[in-house]
Amino acid sequence: MAAPLEVIVSSDSGSQLWNSTVFDLHSGSSLLSYRGGNSAARTLTVLSGQYLLSAQVAKNFINVWEIQRKDQLQQKIVCPGVVTCLTASPNGLFLTAAIAEAIYLWEVSTGKLLCVLSRHYQDVTCLKFTDDSSHFVSGGKDNMALVWSLSSAIQLDLSHTPEPRHILSRHSLPITDLHCGLMGAQARIATASLDQTVKVWELSSGELLLSVLFDVEIMSVTFDPSEYFLFCGGSDGNIFQVSLCSQSLSRDKSFQSDNDGNQVFKGHRNLVTCLSVSMDGTLLLSGSHDETVRLWDVQSKQSIRCLAHKGPVTNAIIMAAPANMFLPDSRPAIPLPRFSRHLHASEGDGGESGEVCVRLGPYTQEEEETYLQKADRLNSLMNAVTDKSVFGDGENTKVRVAELEEEVQTLKKVNKDLYDFSSQLLTKPT
Repeated sequence: MAAPLEVIVSSDSGSQLWNSTVFDLHSGSSLLSYRGGNSAARTLTVLSGQYLLSAQVAKNFINVWEIQRKDQLQQKIVCPGVVTCLTASPNGLFLTAAIAEAIYLWEVSTGKLLCVLSRHYQDVTCLKFTDDSSHFVSGGKDNMALVWSLSSAIQLDLSHTPEPRHILSRHSLPITDLHCGLMGAQARIATASLDQTVKVWELSSGELLLSVLFDVEIMSVTFDPSEYFLFCGGSDGNIFQVSLCSQSLSRDKSFQSDNDGNQVFKGHRNLVTCLSVSMDGTLLLSGSHDETVRLWDVQSKQSIRCLAHKGPVTNAIIMAAPANMFLPDSRPAIPLPRFSRHLHASEGDGGESGEVCVRLGPYTQEEEETYLQKADRLNSLMNAVTDKSVFGDGENTKVRVAELEEEVQTLKKVNKDLYDFSSQLLTKPT
């Protein structure tokens, strides 16, 4: 049997047998299970196609599994508080987690904490990266969604606190979910809120493009890959399909089911917490607090499969199956490092066996001193040596000055040689 192209990954808060389970998208059969704890909502994420991560419900750690190892027990990344949402950048280089109102950003290759962003005033509820990893968006209980440029968030000038690129503040109640479309920095963003609206924004300008008012609170939102439709999960169990290609589409509208692409999926009996669409746009996946995950045919609006769970569903996504997910003998190409929690981690500082500790603190890059910088430092020292009030006047002082002058000249010559060599390489015709 060939490995499936797309799979369903889901979790629930009950987790009596497994934390998360992988299902075949088309047959519904169970393919893999990951043991240990349970996964909080909006925290299930895949890192580099090699690790599956999720935050533990109401606990201060993140579960980690090698994605191809069936029935393994999880590792743990210990955090400073309960993680409310978690996501990894699509390029696998960065990991972001929200703890209360703060956003923590780590560099995966080194485990260094690059920054802590404290721009929200209340708990952060959702985090998403753009598909090109250039931006990420955060939504919170303070009714705001913030667009962050990754490059500005990790800048090393600690005298300036990073600021969001855009502040999306048109919601009047907490944001429950958000979704970033395709096209990187030119993407559109959808935000759902308890104020019974879903709003669509332009990431590049922060401009509001569309606001749709519903009769119920909206708990989840997603686009199809072509962005023809907007899917919105309601607190009453219904899923609303909004056409984005209607000729009569105005910026502010109320949802009405009609023949122009606006339809309702009926089947869940409780609020819909998560939505996901297949790559070809024909299948819609939904997870609900009624303890089921449903797969829908988008065209007919019919439920074609129902996957029973042991508790309210916290995560349900359709994703491309990583290449090594079904190769049990494979191993991750790069092991996860220990995540840092101190500015200068001391030797032996770490967690207990089997745990990866997060060390908190601002991050500054330690650059190696250049030849010119060393020459300037020695020149300053040489000038200080000639100060009679400090060192006095004697033969030893003169010898020391001569040694320092010689070292300065040597360093300047080495720097010039390096510059000439680099210039020749850059200007050499190909």
